[in-house]
Amino acid sequence: EFFIDGIKRDRWVWSGDAYQSYLMNYYLFFDSASVERTLLALRGKDPVTAHVNIIMDYSLYWFVGVYDYYLHTGDTKFIKTFYPRMKSLMDFCLERRNKNGFLEPLEGDWVFIDWADGLPKTGEVSFEQMLLVRSLEAMEVSAKIAGQNEDQKQYQKLSNDLKAKLFDVFWDKKENVMKHQRIDGKVQNIVTRYANMFGIFFNYFNEEQKQSVKNKVLLNKDVLQITTPYMRFYELEALCAMGEQDYVLKEMKDYWGGMLNEGATSFWEEYNPKKKGTEHLAMYGRPYGKSLCHAWGASPIYLLGKYYLGVKPTAPGYSEYEIKPNLGGLKWMEGKVPTPNGEVALYCSTKEIKVKAGEGEGKLIFESSAKPKANSGTIIELAKNKYQLTIKPNVEYKVSYKAI
Repeated sequence: EFFIDGIKRDRWVWSGDAYQSYLMNYYLFFDSASVERTLLALRGKDPVTAHVNIIMDYSLYWFVGVYDYYLHTGDTKFIKTFYPRMKSLMDFCLERRNKNGFLEPLEGDWVFIDWADGLPKTGEVSFEQMLLVRSLEAMEVSAKIAGQNEDQKQYQKLSNDLKAKLFDVFWDKKENVMKHQRIDGKVQNIVTRYANMFGIFFNYFNEEQKQSVKNKVLLNKDVLQITTPYMRFYELEALCAMGEQDYVLKEMKDYWGGMLNEGATSFWEEYNPKKKGTEHLAMYGRPYGKSLCHAWGASPIYLLGKYYLGVKPTAPGYSEYEIKPNLGGLKWMEGKVPTPNGEVALYCSTKEIKVKAGEGEGKLIFESSAKPKANSGTIIELAKNKYQLTIKPNVEYKVSYKAI
C-alpha cells in the first residue's frame, strides 16, 4: 500500500503529491507504515540516474518528507536502515549543482514547482535552492541518527553556506522580499509566492522579513496568483503561521464550502466556482478525468489540526509537543489529533479550553484577557495576556479563560 496519486487516472506515486499526503495523514490516520512504504517506493534502487519522478523539486520533497516523518514518528530505525540510499540520492543532487553551487535544470530534468501560466522555471530558481537547504538540514539530522558524524558536519556546513548564499543572491534588501530567479548571473526583477511562503513556515525569515513578505507578496494580488490547491495549501499554511487564521478560515469556507455545496463527500483535486454540473468532473481535457479523492485538495485536515487546534510535535515522536489553539473567528471548536502515543483531544471556546492527551509532555499555550484558572496543574504567565500550562499524560484539563 502506498499513497497513490489520481487513483483512477495517474495511478502513480508522485513525490510532491505524496509529501502532502504524509502531512494530511499525520493529522488524520497517522498511518506511518504507508508513509514509510511510499518513501521507499519513490526512492527506488541505486545507482541514481535521474531525479525522483525526473522532477528536481520532487527529489528535494523526498528528503523533507523523511525529515517530517522522523519529527512526527520518532522512528530512528527507518533512517539508520536507509541512510545509505538517502546519501546516494543527495550525492546525485549535489553533483548536479552549477559552478555557483546552485541547482538549475540539466538535460532530462523537469522543474515543476506548480501548474501556473507565466511561471519562469529556467536558470537558478530561489524556490529550488530553498528546498535544497531544507534537504541538507534533513541529511544533517539523519547523519547524526545514523552515527555518521563526519557526514553530519559536512551537511551542516553545506546547508549553512547555501542558506547564506540564497539570501545574498535572492533577498532584495530594498524591497524586503525574495526574488524568484537568476539567469546568467543576473537576478531577474520577478517576485513569486513560492520561496517567499516556504521561507515563512521553514522559519528562515526573521519577524521583519515575515511581515514584509506577508504584506508585499502573500496579500498582494499583483503577484502571480496561485490557482492550484497543491500550492494554495502552502500559501494558506504560511498565512496561518503568520497568525492570519481569520483570513484563512474565510478562504476555507469559500473554497471547500463551494465543494461541499456541489455535493462533495471527499476532497476533489480542484474546485472552480465558475464551472457548472459535470464540468466539475473534467480535468486535463478529459470529461471525467478529475480525481475526486485527492490529498492535495485536503489541506483543511492539516491546517485545522496544526493551526486551529494548534497541535504539533516539538520533539521527535511527540515526546514533547505544543497545543496553541486559535479559534480564527470561530465561537468554538473540537477535535482530536493522532500521535504515536494516542490522541490529543481538545475543545476550545471563547471561555473554556479542555485538553486530554496520551503519552509525552505537552505545553498548552494560549492568550487570555483575564487571569485564567485550571482544574489541575499550574498556569504560568509567559507575557502580558499569554499563558502556559504543562499537559501531563491521561489527565483531563479544564481551563477557564477569556479569549482575546
